Amino acid sequence: MAFTTIDKSSLHFNTLLYSGNSSARSLTGVGFAPSLVWIKERTSTSDHMLFDQPRGVQKYISSNLTNAEQTSAGMLTAFDSDGFSLGSGNDVNDNGQTYVAWNWKAGGAGSANTDGSINSTATSANTTAGISIIKYTGTGSAATVGHGLGAVPKTIWIKKTSGSESWGVYHNSIGNTHFLQFNTTGGDSNNDTFWNDTTPTSSVFSIKSDAGVNGSGQTYIAYCFAEKTGFSKFGTYNGNGNANGTFVYTGFKPSLIIIKRSDATGWWSMFNDKSLGYNADNNALFPSSNDAENTSNFLDIVSNGFKLRDSNANLNNSGSKYVYMAFAKAPLVGSNNVPATAR
Repeated sequence: MAFTTIDKSSLHFNTLLYSGNSSARSLTGVGFAPSLVWIKERTSTSDHMLFDQPRGVQKYISSNLTNAEQTSAGMLTAFDSDGFSLGSGNDVNDNGQTYVAWNWKAGGAGSANTDGSINSTATSANTTAGISIIKYTGTGSAATVGHGLGAVPKTIWIKKTSGSESWGVYHNSIGNTHFLQFNTTGGDSNNDTFWNDTTPTSSVFSIKSDAGVNGSGQTYIAYCFAEKTGFSKFGTYNGNGNANGTFVYTGFKPSLIIIKRSDATGWWSMFNDKSLGYNADNNALFPSSNDAENTSNFLDIVSNGFKLRDSNANLNNSGSKYVYMAFAKAPLVGSNNVPATAR
């Protein structure tokens, strides 16, 4: 089998588990210098913490909150060559608690991009893996922003950093007329003030006048992801309401899966291959909630996708529509003809 694929996903995305100790420390084993780090405490209630290089160290936003960007010396203090460094903050390093950190490689701190009508302050792009981070200032009217990927983004996550506002989440499966929000459980909504009813191109994404994505003089961070064979997949499936649930083909063994019911209210859910890391115990976390890890057996992670194992309406209601975002552990079959294995 010969095709272009990313054979080693861990060069661009990796999940790291660790235990807190309430002391300043450096964590290694990521395998690269991360440009985006998303941390969540697993064993207790703490907010989701997102850090990225374009905004700089100590600055964080939370997927479950509308809050503006916050700064704390106790949070992430450095992006290192093989991981990151932490202070003693409880949300990322509380003694005796366990944590998960999802790490993406973009292009470091980035530089200005002039492809759109808004010139970004910084665009950090990894064109190989289809990952970019864009820092920009809104205009309050229809505009475009360069993403630097050279490919069409399938999902875009935007958060206002200069003030309180809900997230704006674009997903290709619900289209350019609708949006989702990480910090709510609501289904997709129809509103042209988010994406200006315009699909992203290989160079820019479009925004209009909603304060969540383009308030005049307000600052924003956007995370863009294009689909890459053997590394990422962004799609949709219909639930069947059965414990022998829907199977979703991704073409690789997933390392991280994010799922949201789009046709009605439902929790965002996140699963990774290391917590606990075997079928059927793939523990869940929830981007719209600070809840601790849930140990219910919702799905199996297999060599070429994932299979639902529960009729829970947040994930597998009969006839309901769900969108997903998946990042790879390994391709099903790489260009070197080495197959992924089931777990």
